[in-house]
Order: sequence, then C-alpha cells, then structure tokens
Amino acid sequence: MSAEATNPATPGPVVPSAPRRRSRPRIDLRRLGRAALLGPASRGRLPDAIGHVVEAHRAHHPDADLEPLHRAYVLAESSHRGQMRKSGEPYITHPLAVTLILAELGAETTALTASLLHDTVEDTDVTLDQVGEEFGAEVRYLVDGVTKLEKVDYGAAAEPETFRKMLVATGNDVRVMSIKLADRLHNMRTLGVMRPEKQERIAKVTRDVLIPLAERLGVQALKTELEDLVFAILHPEEYEHTRELIVDNASRADDPLAEFADAMRTVLRDADIQAEVLIRPRHFVSVHRASRKRGRMRGADFGRLLVLVNEDADCYAVLGELHTCMTPVVSEFKDFIAVPKFNLYQSLHTAVAREDGQVAEVLIRTHQMHKVAEAGVIALGNPYTAPAEEQARGRVPADEERVDPTRPGWLSRLLDWQEAAPDPDTFWSTLREDLAQDREITVYRPDGGTLGLPEGATCVDAAYEQYGEDAHACIGARVNGRLATLSTVLRDGDTVQLLMGQDPASEPSREWLEHAHTPAARIAIQRWLATHPAPAEHEGAESAEDFGTAKAAEATARSAADTATPDAPAARPGAAITVVDRPDASVRLAGCCTPVPLDEVTGFAVRGGVVTVHRAECSAVARMADAGREEVDVRWGDTTGCRVTLVAESFGRPHLLADLTEAMALEGAEIVAATVEPPSQQRVRHTYTVQLPDAGHLPTLMRAMRNVPGVYDVGRAQHHAPASPESA
Repeated sequence: MSAEATNPATPGPVVPSAPRRRSRPRIDLRRLGRAALLGPASRGRLPDAIGHVVEAHRAHHPDADLEPLHRAYVLAESSHRGQMRKSGEPYITHPLAVTLILAELGAETTALTASLLHDTVEDTDVTLDQVGEEFGAEVRYLVDGVTKLEKVDYGAAAEPETFRKMLVATGNDVRVMSIKLADRLHNMRTLGVMRPEKQERIAKVTRDVLIPLAERLGVQALKTELEDLVFAILHPEEYEHTRELIVDNASRADDPLAEFADAMRTVLRDADIQAEVLIRPRHFVSVHRASRKRGRMRGADFGRLLVLVNEDADCYAVLGELHTCMTPVVSEFKDFIAVPKFNLYQSLHTAVAREDGQVAEVLIRTHQMHKVAEAGVIALGNPYTAPAEEQARGRVPADEERVDPTRPGWLSRLLDWQEAAPDPDTFWSTLREDLAQDREITVYRPDGGTLGLPEGATCVDAAYEQYGEDAHACIGARVNGRLATLSTVLRDGDTVQLLMGQDPASEPSREWLEHAHTPAARIAIQRWLATHPAPAEHEGAESAEDFGTAKAAEATARSAADTATPDAPAARPGAAITVVDRPDASVRLAGCCTPVPLDEVTGFAVRGGVVTVHRAECSAVARMADAGREEVDVRWGDTTGCRVTLVAESFGRPHLLADLTEAMALEGAEIVAATVEPPSQQRVRHTYTVQLPDAGHLPTLMRAMRNVPGVYDVGRAQHHAPASPESA
C-alpha cells in the first residue's frame, strides 16, 4: 500500500528452492515483480501486463472467470496512471506484483481482484462505493479492510488504528490479511531507496506484527522471505556472515543432502511407495538459527529433505521404511498429521543419521499438505464458500455463520481483547506482546470443551478465557484433578477445572497481573483495578475484616475457656477416657492429634502423674516410646461428646470466615478456639478447636465445612509432636 521505493539489491536465496508443484516449476516472484509491467492492451483481451498473473492463477484455478481481473486491472491502471514509485517505475507495477504473489500461492479470483484494487481508494479518486458497485460487496470489503486510515485524521495513532481496523476485518475474512502480507512483502523487497531510519522502522513493524501474523495464518512462503528481508535490514553483519556460510556450502564438492536423498529414493522405490524426495534449502534466518544452536555447520545442516506422497497413509508408510532401513534420530520425531499445528500445518517430522555423523531432517507430507504448508489460508481459496457437493445440496453457510477457517483461538481472542484496549498505545503494545507468543496449546474443560491458549498461559488466563470478566470470582483451580494455584503454568493437553466463588462482589487480586499472559486477562484485571481506587487499601480492609473476625472468635473462645468451671465439660476433655488400672488418674488429650471417641488411642505417663492420650497413628507415639515413656492402657468411656481440632484449607475471598463459622454453628459445633494464618499464594489455612456433643457427628461437620465455597480441604489436626518428650 502506497509503496514508495525502488528495487535495491535485496537479499535473496543463494540456493534455489525446491519446486512447489511437480508439473510446474516455481515462478521467481522477485524477477516477475518487475517483469509484469505495462504492455499494449488490445480491446477484447486481457492486457499483456497481467499475463503472468493469469498464468499463475490458471495453474491453481483452471476454470476461473478472468473477466473481473480484466476489469480490475483496467480500473487500477487508469486510476494510478501518472503516479510513480520513488524508483521511477509506474505505480501500477506494485499492485501487479502483489497480485502475482497471491496468484502464485493459489489465491482465488475475488482476492486477486481486490489485490489489484487495494491502493485505489487510498491513493486515487476511486471510492469504496464505486468498487462495490463495479465488483460486488466482497471485493469492496477486502479493499476497505486493507485501506489505511489517514494520518490527517488519526495523527500518531494512524498506524495502530489501521492495524486494529485490518485485524477486525480479518476476523470476518482472512483474505484481508493475505492481501496485506503480500503487499508488505513487495514493499520490503523494494525498500532500498528509503532512508535507513525509515527502513528500520518498517522492518521492526514487519518483524513484530506481520511475520507473526503470517505464521498464524500458515503462509510460510511469505513468512520466510519476510524474515530474511528483515534480517538483512536489522542485522546486516549477521546476515552477511550467514550469506557467506551458504555460499561456502554451495561450493562444496560433495552434497550430503543429495546423497541422503538418493538413498531415500532407493529405499522407497524398493518398498514400492510412490514418492518425490526433494531438497529444501534453509532460508537465511533458519541457517542463522541453526548455526547459533549447533556451532559448526555441516553440509546436511543447510537444508531439509521433503518427501511428498499422495495419501495420508503413505506418509506413515514412508516413515516406517525410513526408520527401518536407515538410522532414525528418535528424539526428532513429531507427528503434526495426527495433531496439526494451530495454523493448519501438517507433516511428519523425523531425522536420519549416517555413520559419519551427518544428520538429515526429513519432512513427510502429502501434496495437499505441502500446498497448505506453503500458502496457509491462501491455499483454501475462498474459505467461506461451501464445497461444490454442499452447494449442490443447497447447504451454503450464511455470512453470519462464518467461522475462522484456521480454527485458532488466537484470532477470536485477539478480536475480543482489542475491544477492551482503552487507547491506541495500549492496543499496539499489547498486540506485539500477544503476537510474540508464537505457540498455542489446547487445554480441556471437565465438560469436554476446550480452551485455546498461548504457550506459557496460566490458570488465570484460562479463567478469563472461559468466563471473561466473571473470572474475577475465580478462587482456584484443579489441573488434571489436583488442586493448583492460579499461577500454575498449563501444558498442552491439561484438564483444567476452574473453581468459582459465589460472592458477586468478588475481586481480582493485584498479584494476578504477574501471572496473566493473555491480553484479555491483563486488560480485564487492569481495567478493574483502574476503576477501584486505592486497591491496596481496599484489599487490606478485607484482610483486616477477616482477620479481625478471626481474632475476635479466638478471644471469645479463650475467654469462655478461662471462665469455665473446673467441672464444665469443655474444661475436662479427658472425661470420656478411662485409664485402665488407674481410675483416678488425670487425663489430657494430646493437642498434636486431638483424639475423639471411636479413634484407636494409647496413653503415656508424663510428669505430675498425668496421662496424655494420643491417636494410635500419631507420629508422637513412636518418639514417646523410643524415649522410654511408660505406655498406659486407655479406652473410651461412655461419654460421646468430644473436643477436636480441625484444619480447613481454602482460597482467600471476602467473607469466607463468616460463611465457614456459620456452617459450623449450623452443625452444632461450639468453637472453642480459632486461628487464621496470613494468606500465602492466595491460600488460607484455618484452625478450629470445636466441642461436639457427639463424636459421631464429626464426619457431617467436616463435610459441611468442605461445602463452603472456597474451602477445598478439611482434616483433623496433625501437629508435629514436641521435640522433647518431656514437654508432653
């Protein structure tokens, strides 16, 4: 769009890439970008200038109606007539080159028509209404989607707001972004006459935004060339070093990859498997990354082997033969056919080694998989048109039923959070952060549904992905059936159950920002914090309320214990215990394990003739016996009342303590003492000593406590026994 440059000595691959189609060699887009210039246009036939476009288009769509292309070219040429690029070339060469890029990748006629017209509304007197009247609503929508917003109206916000507009349009039709990517590729190829600072600025935006979008849409053919062009501008020294590595390797007398390829052809021919074995040279950035990872580069490191077959089953047959007849590198095997990447990519990846240590990476895919791997969504043609057999049955989806053909969560997530971005700067910075997360995982909900998240996402991100701003009420999670903090990083294939509180006034924690990786989560949390002044004081007030209530409960319990008469049941927890042969002995129930009737118990004589009673499984029993303490036979008497200490584990939330103590009171428990420890990683530990009229009611009480929202575990106290048995 508004390309302003001439053709410099732009970087290009030193080694020609492998043919993309068996019947037709790959067109050199860089050369034809200049070759497809103006030619004499005779009436009644297509202008010569778009002959290459037509040839490339018919290779993918032999029955395409070329009449719209004819009309679009005539309108574009006449509208741009007199306009020149900074190189001195007629401006029409730019939309022609962009359209040729798309045609070579297999774009359908509507996208090519819009591509020819993509700068007319922005740079000429042609209006969107005129485009719509002449070419229809779809072409109008695509042209509008890639038209820049004016700097006169938007100032510094023009670029981010243009991308926001473009991404929203892409949400309804991914062909918008296909045209933009091809447009940027041609402009990057012809960036040389611009000032260095402007080249650098455009290259950085390309690196941060356009290249990640090309990856997400699966358009590897555009992505790899964009990466190399950006690499040459932003890292010229590393680029030149990499170029020298590639040139030196190309001059080698031997070619390990060619030898590997010949060996594979022999293996597959002997197995009667029809397959093409091609050498795919690495592009510049790929070579640079490999050299940094491996150090000294060997001949087989400069490319990969591509095996193309006809059917999915043939891919696995090839894999079996290669692993049987050659030496596989097992750690390099990946199956992206059974589990495709989020951008439609499918292939089997493996590697084979030979005795001299050379290792060749191998990609195995069908011809159709290869087409999609190269062109991504562009290879789908019009992704919103039902297949011919469905159209014949009248099953054509309505526009409002359109779904994203790449099946990613990333695009829907992006469209959701961009609406909440409060200003262009936030949108622009958040967009770059979001696109920097270039891998996606899928996690499963207990109901069988799935959540698509970027790699590195946490339970906080999952909560906001599933519940939106209602996730403010999230109090915890279970990951693969086990309790987990909200900061837990999720992995591909995890099952996540989010635990939601019942209080509508629930608030997000400021700490969640540290664990939120998705823009939707961060923006939702930041927006809530921004609309609730002094969040630290507010959270402190909640904590003070909870802990104040806890201290009040503890003080009340202690006061009741202090004023109880010696004969009161609460002051004589050992009244239900009988010491065999010592009926008058003083008894004390051990605080480390708080035994209750029906527990198996044992006793030990301590100082002052007191007998302490422990549960048989208490860890203190072994230490007491080892220390030589006299074990005393004890048993429960007829009294069923008991005093017991319970520990409740919960996630922090407002009013939890009040709800918990109310539930205990409803079960007839008298709280003798209560303590609440300060929160740690959003978890709170409560300890209650309660008096029950009937020990048999203890399981019911514990169940009622567990049913309080936010409480995830309740158990009997198991304190560590004192270090010295004397203190017992």
